[in-house]
Formats: sequence, C-alpha cells, structure tokens
Amino acid sequence: MSPKLRHGTLVTLEGGEGSGKSTQAEALAALMREQGYTVVLTREPAGTELGDIVKGIFQRGVAVTAESELFLFGAARAQHVRDVIRPALERGEVVLCDRYTDSTLAYQGYGRGLSLDHLRAVNHIATQGLPPHFTILLDVPPEAGLARKDHESLGDSIGKEPLEFHERVRAGYLELARREPKRFAVVDASSPSERVTESAWQQLQRFLDHIL
Repeated sequence: MSPKLRHGTLVTLEGGEGSGKSTQAEALAALMREQGYTVVLTREPAGTELGDIVKGIFQRGVAVTAESELFLFGAARAQHVRDVIRPALERGEVVLCDRYTDSTLAYQGYGRGLSLDHLRAVNHIATQGLPPHFTILLDVPPEAGLARKDHESLGDSIGKEPLEFHERVRAGYLELARREPKRFAVVDASSPSERVTESAWQQLQRFLDHIL
C-alpha cells in the first residue's frame, strides 16, 4: 500500500562541491519510489528553461558581481518554485530538490560575504515564502570534494573559486545546520557512496515516518 502524505513535502539536498548531491539525489528518489512515494526529482538552477540559461552563464565563466549572482539564482528559483515545486506539492507529492535556499545563504552569504538578512529577503520573494521541510546536508571537507571534482572538471565559475571560498561555504552550511537542528540532517559525505546513501536514507525515512 502506498504511503499517503497529508501534504506535499519539500526535501532538499545541500552540500559543497564534490559532495555527491546528484548521485545521492538519484539514489534517494529511487528508494522513496520503492516505498510507494510519488517523487519529483529536480535541481537548481537547472530545473526550468530559465534555470538552464542561468546555469549556462556560469558554465561559460561569465564574470558577474556577487549581487548579480544572487539575482540570477533568485530568478531561476522563482521560476522553479512556480513551475515545478509548488505544483508538485499541491498534488501531494514529495519534491526532492538538489540545492535550494540554503545554497544562497552558504555561497552568496558565507562565501561571498553578502548580508544574510538581504539574502533571506530575496529567498522569501523568490519562493513566495516556501521553506524546505527537511534538508540533508552532505558534508565533505573542501579539499576532498574539489579533488573529486577534478576528475570530472569543476564545471562552472563558482566551482573554480579558491579553497578559502569553499571553506567559508562549508562553515556556513554547518552553521545553518547548527541553528536548525530539527530541519537539518548532517551526513558525512566523505564515506563511500553506498554508505552515504544508507546514512542519508535512514535520516530521510525517519522524517517521512514522522509526517505520515
């Protein structure tokens, strides 16, 4: 018998470069579907046509200011929430999103040094006040994550920032998790992929069981 959620649920995956979010998102979505959940797997910024354009800007290495970066990601998120996330939640489905509002706080806030209050205001406008219900933070030391990415290429201009930037991002994520322990589950992503999936799935199952 399929699990019946009272409301749609937004689960987000966060983490720095090379933390394995895409791999874990696929694995967790498959595990939820095996349990009978209807899952929409999506990612930012490339969850819509506009998001693909924004992603392309960073992949081409276009130089932008921190403020421009913020508003580009905010525009992609606004479209994503309207076109993908909110409709799925209204259907009572689970949305599993690779990156969401915490990425803005970690990267543009702790990483770039923009005001967290301003970032939260932009996030609120972009999402129409829609917060994540549960967040899995895949935590890996930046040196290890960047070394993993070296095998694939760093992919975009943000991934190519110096180590110090990525250390600030990681510290920011951990601070966000410390401030909201009920929403965040921190998973050691430096372990083998199968072990990371097992740990993340245990945390996600516990959350889903709680809301049924």
